[in-house]
Amino acid sequence: MAKKILVVSTGAGISKESGINTFRDADGLWENYPVMDVASADGFRRNPELVHEFYNARRKALLEVEPNAAHKGLVDLEKDYDVYIITQNVDDLHERAGSSHITHLHGELMKIRSVADPDYIETLDIEHLSTSPSTRGKRGDLMRPHIVFFQEPVPMIEEAIRIVEKADIFVVVGTSLVVYPAAGLINYVRPGTPIYYIDPHPAPTPGIPNVTVIAEPATKGIEILKNMLHNI
Repeated sequence: MAKKILVVSTGAGISKESGINTFRDADGLWENYPVMDVASADGFRRNPELVHEFYNARRKALLEVEPNAAHKGLVDLEKDYDVYIITQNVDDLHERAGSSHITHLHGELMKIRSVADPDYIETLDIEHLSTSPSTRGKRGDLMRPHIVFFQEPVPMIEEAIRIVEKADIFVVVGTSLVVYPAAGLINYVRPGTPIYYIDPHPAPTPGIPNVTVIAEPATKGIEILKNMLHNI
C-alpha cells in the first residue's frame, strides 16, 4: 500500500530552537540591520557589498548550529509517510537532519547564483563561504546570494502549490500564516484534508476547516503531532 502524502510547511519557528534568530523578533531588524537594507532587491542594488557581508556572516553562524528535535522528528515521520517539506527558511537544517524532499521557497544560504542568469546556481564549498560583489562562478558569471529578496518573485511557489495539492495531511510549523505567498499555500489543500498548525503563538484560524492547532514550540509540537498521527 502506498504511503499517505504528508506535506509540511515550515517557517522560522522551526529553526529558532536551533539558535537561528529571525528579523520578526526585532521590529524589522535582522541581526541589527534594517531588513530592507540586507534582504531586498533595492538594498542589493544600493549596497551589494553590505548584502554580501551580511550573508557571509549568516553562513558562518549557520555552521555553529545543528538541526533540532523538530527537524529530526519530520525525518522520523518518513517511516510511515511520504513527507514533503516546503520551507521558507534559507538554512540547511532540514537537509542536515536527513529529510528526503525539500523545497526552498526563499532560496538557500549555502548557495549562490548568477546575477545575469537566475537559473545558474552553485553550492558553496564549506571552506570558501565568503562572497563579494566581485565573486565569479565557475563559468565566469558575477554571483549573488541565492536568496529571494523582498521585491522579487518567488520562483518555487508554483512547484510548492503542486505539492500541496497532493497532500493527504497538511502541517504548518513555526510560521505566522500572514507572510505571502507562503501563507496562501493552505488555500490549495484539498477539501477534507486534515490540517495541523504548530506554533507557540498561533495566528487566528477562522475559515480554515479541519484544522487542529497545537500551541507549542516546534520541538514539542512535532512530538505531539507524531503521537496524534500514530493514533489515527
